[in-house]
Amino acid sequence: MAREDAVRCLRCLLYALNLLFWLMSACVLGVAAWIRDPLNTVLTLTAHTRLEEAAILTYSPAVHPVMIAVCCFLIIIAMVGYCGTLKCNLLLLSWYFSSLLVIFCVELASAVWTYDEPSVQRSDMISLKSRMPNFGLQRYQWLTHAWNTFQSEFKCCGVIYFTDWLEMTEMEWPPDSCCSNQYPGCARHAHYHDLSDLHQEGCGPKIYSFIRGTKQLQVLRFLGVSIGVVQILAMALTLTLLWALYYGRKTPELDCTPPPPVTDDSDPLSVTHGPSAEASKPSWTRTNKGWANPPNTTAKLGEHQFEMERLS
Repeated sequence: MAREDAVRCLRCLLYALNLLFWLMSACVLGVAAWIRDPLNTVLTLTAHTRLEEAAILTYSPAVHPVMIAVCCFLIIIAMVGYCGTLKCNLLLLSWYFSSLLVIFCVELASAVWTYDEPSVQRSDMISLKSRMPNFGLQRYQWLTHAWNTFQSEFKCCGVIYFTDWLEMTEMEWPPDSCCSNQYPGCARHAHYHDLSDLHQEGCGPKIYSFIRGTKQLQVLRFLGVSIGVVQILAMALTLTLLWALYYGRKTPELDCTPPPPVTDDSDPLSVTHGPSAEASKPSWTRTNKGWANPPNTTAKLGEHQFEMERLS
């Protein structure tokens, strides 16, 4: 009974861990998709600079296609583990354990290979000014779109201050994406009437903070470590369940399906007919006056008594 309760407990724990696999893998995919757009914008603004290398070094473990594929594959493996635990199938559980072990090794190797602190300084932000003269040109529409998107989402203007647009370009006022309340011509109106309508913080410190790590990146790192810990627990529980099912196969109490009911026969002995049944009959019979010998035994006793009297 104790072994049966232990197997039931192991199965319940594996159900819970597989559910965690589904939830955490879905969260990783969602956060990775959420962080991909601002990352692409930063990579566009920092192309061919040390900032681009630092951004790739920081975010490649989180949004690398290998890690995305691992999370998708982990969802499928969790389904297989759920089915194997439900049916107590040794083959499915063995495949589940092996797959978790392979994925854990891939994650560990990827974390060790890509772990490195980005060597970036605030002085590197000045290199962003070299891209500003190309703003608004027909050949650099992609760069124009990247500047407008980043300034609107991160609520910044220029590299250090909004006056960078006046120094590095031939523009008389900053782009409209620098306005806190955007509408066509808002930057011109703010430049001549109220400069407080423009974002006062530069985009250089925003990019520096993004490269050093955002809250989304911290969430991805936490989820990655949590998935690794859950994988270790799942592998240990799966190995224990495999051992219990393999060595307790002949014990009916460890079966996942209840045993068939046993009929209680009132007569445990079967009555047979034939020579064997007659041979098993007792040679003594009981009468009202006590136990009596069978007839053939009485005849033999009489003959023996007659021979004794003749000899005497």
